[in-house]
Amino acid sequence: MLIVLIKIYVFPAKPHCLYLLTPCIWSISCSMKCLSVYIYIKKFVFLFRDIIVKDLFVLNLGMEVAHCYLDGNADCVEFCPHDAYHDVLAASTYTLQEGDLPSRSGSISLFNADANMGCLDLFHRVGTAGIFDMKWSPVGGNVGVMLAQADADGCLRTYNLERRSDGIEGSFLKEKNGEKISSSMCLCLDWNPSATSISVGLSDGSASIVSLSESQIEIREEWKAHDFELWATSFDIHQPQLVYTGSDDCKFSCWDLRDSPKLAFQNTKVHKMGICCIVKSPSDPNTLFTGCYDEYLRVWDVRSISKPVNETSICLGGGVWKIKPHPIVPGIVLAACMHNGFAVVKIEGDKAKVIETYSKHGSLAYGADWQRRESVQDGKNRSTMVATCSFYDKLLRIWMPQNDFTT
Repeated sequence: MLIVLIKIYVFPAKPHCLYLLTPCIWSISCSMKCLSVYIYIKKFVFLFRDIIVKDLFVLNLGMEVAHCYLDGNADCVEFCPHDAYHDVLAASTYTLQEGDLPSRSGSISLFNADANMGCLDLFHRVGTAGIFDMKWSPVGGNVGVMLAQADADGCLRTYNLERRSDGIEGSFLKEKNGEKISSSMCLCLDWNPSATSISVGLSDGSASIVSLSESQIEIREEWKAHDFELWATSFDIHQPQLVYTGSDDCKFSCWDLRDSPKLAFQNTKVHKMGICCIVKSPSDPNTLFTGCYDEYLRVWDVRSISKPVNETSICLGGGVWKIKPHPIVPGIVLAACMHNGFAVVKIEGDKAKVIETYSKHGSLAYGADWQRRESVQDGKNRSTMVATCSFYDKLLRIWMPQNDFTT
């Protein structure tokens, strides 16, 4: 009797598996010549099953807030960082139409995303060329609430987020500037902290620094930074005269814009495949993260840039396409891992570990971002809501992590 109960208790916690125990219990009970044992154990199993099903149901409700399908292949999601617009979520698409005359189309969709209300409501959409990257203007910059896009037509476009009197859902994007800055495709972008310039990475390996004014976009600097596609560009938010770039040539570079620009350093040995993203830690001026097709998230100390703090850092099981530091909690980052879903990673000094994963997408994990405020659930503060998107299935999800990172 005791052996049977132990086997039932340690059986994997999958509700459908518990049904499979019934014939096993009957067989054991018959061999024991005791019908009462079968009835007792069966009642125990189905009671235990109901507890597990209930727990899993509550857990899934806690994770999932809402989801929807976009009008094209989803590749980027960005929560607005500006006060009064924290519930505004932008999602972009890139769709290649193949044929004799191939075209690359896209869109930007704006949603009202509210974890407390459980809503993901589309309120505005604009058609564009296929978008590779987009970012909201930084808080504290010299402009209002703006969104910039880098697209397949070689254009950099900026939009103002205009607000009508009927609240967030009456808001809309109004194009402010749009310029074709290259015959190559614009693959990535980043704002400088004052929102006066944008760095752009191009498909021919070039990098551009573009100045913004009220009336126009002007290329201030352009240079051949890499040999192949330049997928990652990032201003150093603590030293904005520095710009980091990364490419399919596996080179991780830093450029000083005060001198034409001048190569400040270049690492060619650490990344084994193309570099997908580069992000400076907002909470530590000496820490920087890189993501790579070789599946590693690497932690760098900019005071010793010849190698990462931890030479191997952490393998996330898929190409690390996007890295987003938590907006409130230092040392917590969200990563989009292409073929391996999404991961939340905790970084302490030279140690990094995965503390949570999310795998409810069925396609390439590309877009990921944190909302810039905490959500309240059951009267308690919970971890910041997350938005994620996957490419081929066009899926956008908003969800709450299981862990409360704010405690």
